Amino acid sequence: MSTKDTRAAQIAHSLAERIVSGRLEPGSRLRQDHIAEEFGTSHVPVREAFRRLEAQGLAVSEPRRGVRVATFDIGEVREVAEMRAALEGLALRQAAPHLTRAILDDAEEANHLGETAADIRSWEDANRHFHTTILAPCRMPRLLAAIDDLHLASARFLFTAWRSDWEVRTDQDHRAILAALRQGDVDHAAAILARHVQRIGKRPFKTASGATRDAFAIIG
Repeated sequence: MSTKDTRAAQIAHSLAERIVSGRLEPGSRLRQDHIAEEFGTSHVPVREAFRRLEAQGLAVSEPRRGVRVATFDIGEVREVAEMRAALEGLALRQAAPHLTRAILDDAEEANHLGETAADIRSWEDANRHFHTTILAPCRMPRLLAAIDDLHLASARFLFTAWRSDWEVRTDQDHRAILAALRQGDVDHAAAILARHVQRIGKRPFKTASGATRDAFAIIG
């Protein structure tokens, strides 16, 4: 990887973290000059970083308006949820023959951390670890990369809607998935997983301008 590519990756990663966390709100303009100055670089790696963000669905390039943080609506949330259901179900079925007791114990510990998480970021970390743990043994890197991008989108929806007022919750679906996998009932585990990742929550969200709108998020 060239120095330019490495720099572009660093810039893209930093901007993606700000977008996913909600620090850069939907519709915010990404100013090439300002970002180049912030990172002490030329415009070339910044433009490449923008292309990477667009490929991830985190930014859009608009004629005469430049590059902006991508907006999203309930339709996109549903699309991501349905894609997760299909792809995670496929990954779980392929992973099932390779799931050991140690792997399932690791997933159970991740679920415990999620159920005791004090804030949304801690919950999202634990939730993603749970899903990654039971899916990674599928040994299909392209499939896992696509699922990872969908989890990134899910995290963005979640952090926009639930920045505060997070409540500790018991995840009965995760427990049921693990129970089914321990019993060797992969079809049942996959069915629960598909239903689980299509759960969408709604709550009012106040924008930086003070306006209030509904925000939607996948809560599985």
